[in-house]
Amino acid sequence: MRGSAVFSTLLTVFLASTAPVVPGFASAPPPSIDDYGKLPAFEEAAISPSGHRVAMIATLRAERTLLVFEDSKPLSSFKLGDVKVRDIEWASDEFLLIDYSQTEKLYGFTADKAEFYRTIVMSMAGGQPSIVFANDKAITNATFGWHGIRNIGGRAYGFFGGVPMVKHGTGTNIGKYVYEGGPPALYRVDLSDMKTKQIAGRANEGEWRTWKIDAAGQVAATITRRDGSGEWRILNADDKEIASGSNPFGGVGLLAFSNNGSNIIYYDEEPDTGIIRYFEAPLSGGKATELFVDVKIDRFFIDPRTGVLLGYLESGAQPKPRFFDPALEKKIGKIARAFPKLNRSIVDWSSGFGKIVLNTNGNGDSGTWWTVDLEKLAASPLGYERPTIEPAEVGQISTVSYIAADGLEMDGILTLPPGREPKNLPVIMLPHGGPTSHDSESFDWWAQAFAARGYAVFQPNFRGSTNRDATFMKAGHGEWGRKMQTDISDGLMHLASQGIVDAKRACIVGASYGGYAALAGVTIQQGLYRCAVSVAGVSDLAMMVSTDIYESGNDATLKRNLKAEIGSGRELKDVSPRRFATQADAPILLLHGKDDVVVPFRQSLVMADALKDAGRPYELVTLAGEDHWLSRGDTRLKMLQSTISFVEKHNPAN
Repeated sequence: MRGSAVFSTLLTVFLASTAPVVPGFASAPPPSIDDYGKLPAFEEAAISPSGHRVAMIATLRAERTLLVFEDSKPLSSFKLGDVKVRDIEWASDEFLLIDYSQTEKLYGFTADKAEFYRTIVMSMAGGQPSIVFANDKAITNATFGWHGIRNIGGRAYGFFGGVPMVKHGTGTNIGKYVYEGGPPALYRVDLSDMKTKQIAGRANEGEWRTWKIDAAGQVAATITRRDGSGEWRILNADDKEIASGSNPFGGVGLLAFSNNGSNIIYYDEEPDTGIIRYFEAPLSGGKATELFVDVKIDRFFIDPRTGVLLGYLESGAQPKPRFFDPALEKKIGKIARAFPKLNRSIVDWSSGFGKIVLNTNGNGDSGTWWTVDLEKLAASPLGYERPTIEPAEVGQISTVSYIAADGLEMDGILTLPPGREPKNLPVIMLPHGGPTSHDSESFDWWAQAFAARGYAVFQPNFRGSTNRDATFMKAGHGEWGRKMQTDISDGLMHLASQGIVDAKRACIVGASYGGYAALAGVTIQQGLYRCAVSVAGVSDLAMMVSTDIYESGNDATLKRNLKAEIGSGRELKDVSPRRFATQADAPILLLHGKDDVVVPFRQSLVMADALKDAGRPYELVTLAGEDHWLSRGDTRLKMLQSTISFVEKHNPAN
């Protein structure tokens, strides 16, 4: 078993060496389902500006706990219980911010539930944690967007979107502040005393707005877009227009500052091609210049304390960090040489990149968190996400390329069961959610759980996925249940033609869009799979579209996007699995969280009713208190246990 102590001294890796191998015991029993399904032992980490303090979110005795260390020595801990932590960030060496969310009921709104986000502020000097806006009755007790951290005059400030409460002058609520929704305004919060100040007003009805804050804590740029026409304008601090345009699909926004904060970088997605174009405009006014032409970017590195763009991650088979500081790029490049065959993600960094927090995973690595000292060229493990899963127990992960029926090139991620010959294996087709997402050669706890039980697992990056260019992504528009679906089965047939899997021993499993694909695989398609498992999947596209539009307040931009990406009218009925329940040719397992605000629980309920009426075999498992992202440890584990039990019943691995 691998050591799981935080800041253990088990291993130090010099960055000029090869990837680390953590010792284990060959006699350890194989991992259980719990080892994959329970919450990871560590799931978030952040490093302070000085690099001396590190905060981590750990799961101790099934309870999320905040751990803080100073120079590798324990400083403090705080039990978070079942709080759904989304992110942690140091505002300064004294203040730590913890973003979390809760699903809450709504009354008098178009939606009956919503996911509200809040921010906890913890002082390392002691005292009780505070929650942003919690003590201001004129602002809704929730944060609607985070706009950076600034240190001004020796004090730390956070900038958050907040929805003003409305003070009623008549009726039963006279004199009371009432939440009535609407777009957020921008507030500055002094983290020392939690005093708030509104520094920018909210958008008008039918508009969307966001801001960029300069190093001095002032609003330097504001972008506003009209939902109906798609017209947008960027104004500087003097309310002077510095850029404008029209994007009816809403793909426009502010990215970061450049040139030491004197320019603003914004993006604008071309509606016809889906290509995202980036432009740099002087805040004082002047001609905008296009950036990153013909460069595909996976992510940007932005200084959270100034908002200045530092670099980006250029996509490819081996993504490459690109920094505008050549010396920094050279330092960061040594990380790739130290961990050449693993997925590497720079999670956080100290001021000046003296130290970074790094996450790795992949072949032989079920998830490791590191601190890397770029000055000393040394790395130390912070902790392991799944300490009971040995390197040898990680199923081999690789990328498989194949050609779709219409000739389109694509690929998918193949995970093989440890210790088994890759020949005529039972297979799980595991399409990703989104569908604007993609899978890569990373440790996937769901795929690995199946592989540990003797299954090959294939995660196809069907058309519409984001691992290729904009043309490939746009190729998925209007193809739900059509070519996006056959891309999945084409991947199955390719693996079978190579002798790796037995196509007659296949099940299809997925969540969200992947759940839709699983349902479509045994209703719209037939004769392919022995079973299907849908977790929070869509079963009725017409219902989904009408619900989304209704809950958005009839947003015109959303309407246009949904029509372009999915379709409308009869097109939606023709590819809705619920409508084809009588054609279901394999048993179906439906699992769904009751607190899902992305794909409502009703989507699984109506599918279950349709299957029942059709006399087709199915099971419905309700995940009480669970959201769309399987954020709860007990219900996540329940999902995995139910899924594997169902698959093993209908498609045994042996």
